[in-house]
Formats: sequence, C-alpha cells, structure tokens
Amino acid sequence: MDYRQVNRIMFPAKIEASWLSEEGEYSYTRSLVTEFENLKHWINCVSNIHRHFLIVKLNAMKNSFTTKKFPAVRKASVDLLNAASRKNMIHAFAEVDLTDVRNAIRRIRQSERKYLSLNGYIQFCAAKAVEQQKQIQSYRDFRNRLIIFDDVDISTTIERKIGGTSEVLPTIIRSANRKTMFEISEEIKDAKEKEIDGSEVFKSIKTYLAIPGFIRHFAFRLLDRSPKLMKKKAGTIMVTSANAGSSGMLWGVPVASHTLNITIGGIFKKPVKKDESLEEREFLCLTVSVDHDIVDGAPAAQFIRRFLRLIETQMSQTENRK
Repeated sequence: MDYRQVNRIMFPAKIEASWLSEEGEYSYTRSLVTEFENLKHWINCVSNIHRHFLIVKLNAMKNSFTTKKFPAVRKASVDLLNAASRKNMIHAFAEVDLTDVRNAIRRIRQSERKYLSLNGYIQFCAAKAVEQQKQIQSYRDFRNRLIIFDDVDISTTIERKIGGTSEVLPTIIRSANRKTMFEISEEIKDAKEKEIDGSEVFKSIKTYLAIPGFIRHFAFRLLDRSPKLMKKKAGTIMVTSANAGSSGMLWGVPVASHTLNITIGGIFKKPVKKDESLEEREFLCLTVSVDHDIVDGAPAAQFIRRFLRLIETQMSQTENRK
C-alpha cells in the first residue's frame, strides 16, 4: 500500500485538497503519514510504559505476603467445628428490649460501685431460664438415654493474648444457676485477666493437642455421646458473642456444639409506640440454637419466651428487692 492509499484511508475528507498537482499531492500525503507514524509511535511508547508498570504492580501484589505459624490452639477449634457440623441444629432469631436493663446497669455501677456487665447479666438470665426447663440442656449417651443435669455450667468465649496474637478461648462458669449476676460478671472479668497457662480449659487443650489427629476426631465423637465428660470438659450450654462491641442489627449463626447455644449479637435502636407517642428504644439481637435431635420446636419456643422475659424483667426485680 503506497502513501496515497494510506492517506485516502486515514484522511478521506482531506484527499480532495491535495489534488493540486502530482508533486503537491505527494508532499502533502507524505507529511500526513509522517505525523501519523509519529503519533502511532508515541501511542505505542505510552502503552508499553503502562503495560510495564501494570506488570510490576501485579507481580508485587502476587509476591507480597506474610507467613505465620498456624496457632496450635486453633486445631482444637477446627476439630470442634467439624464435630459440630454433624448436628441437626435449628436457629431462632430474636430481639429483646434492653433500654431499661442498660440504664439499670449504669445506675448500679455508679451508685453501688459493683461490677456488672451486660454479658454477665445475659448469662445469668440464661442460667435461670435453663434451671426452670432443664430438658433444654440434656444429652444422649451411648445407651440412647437422655442425661438431664441439675447444674447449669456455661461455656463462654473470651479473647486472650497468646504469643502476641489474639485468640478466642473458652472458659466455663460452673453452677451459674446458683450464682448472682455480679458473681458471674466478676468471674468473666477475672478469666480475661488470668494467666492463660493457669486456666482449666487451656490445660485440657494443651493435653488434647498432644494427641494425633485421627485420635482427636474419635475423642470428639466419644465426647458427643458421653454427657458427664461433656459437662466436665465443655459445660452444659454455650453462650458466645458475635458483636465484638459493635452496634447495629447483627445476628450470629454458630456452628453449635451443645444442645443449647446462645449467641449475643448487636445492639440497635428503633422507635416504639408508647402512650400514643414514639419512643426510641435499644434492642439486643439474640440467636438461640438447639439440637433438634434432642429438643422439639415447641419446648424450644417455650424456652425462648421464658429467656426473653427474664432479660426484660429480672433487672427490675433485683432493684425492687433492694
């Protein structure tokens, strides 16, 4: 293809202006093609530079990473989650009015100088609700019998520092149904400050991790059908938190390991009609999960109603008794 053909393809509107003479046409076309070649050269240069920096950036992203040792304590959590995934759980999502409860907690902290946490109060109410309906914490043994415990041992999770890394570890509140909300709150607080090597659960975890993996998996199957061993090592119910101090409508769905599992979610505000006017109230999101192999839907619903009612009324009853 000669210059005249290139010129007619790239610049058809200006071809007529170049028909002055053969020499003029050739000179004009050569000038346009030269400019076109220069423009194409600069476009190629910019494209190559952009491609070069893009490749460098992608390589940097591809090769940028940090290697850390997998925490040994997480192996126990993985084994627990694998074992719990075989359970047939049902989950109920609820919300409960916390406005009066949180105001009462603030008054108690200021006037009585006692430590009381919302987490401790929720666990206190859970223990009282289970005490009134003990079947909700029953377990099936190898002989296909239901073992129903009298004491409520709450397994709860606490964030601890291990080797500079934050890890969530369980702790057990023994006989929570026989303790006050203040005693439970203090016990949770002490567990957060306690040396990690001195905790009962952590000692059990260290011993457990020394066992080969295939034996650990068998141990969890054994634990699932050994109610007394389950109570000793993991408590009778689980209360955990999914909010991490956050606010908003947040419900957690656990991979549940116990017959009864309660997950504390976020706190949000919404208007509620009261005395012909709207009042802004605070609500707590709760998830109640039960093992459907052991607990039917009707008893589970009965427990949830009792539990929510205790949360809303137990604090006022405690203040009135004083």
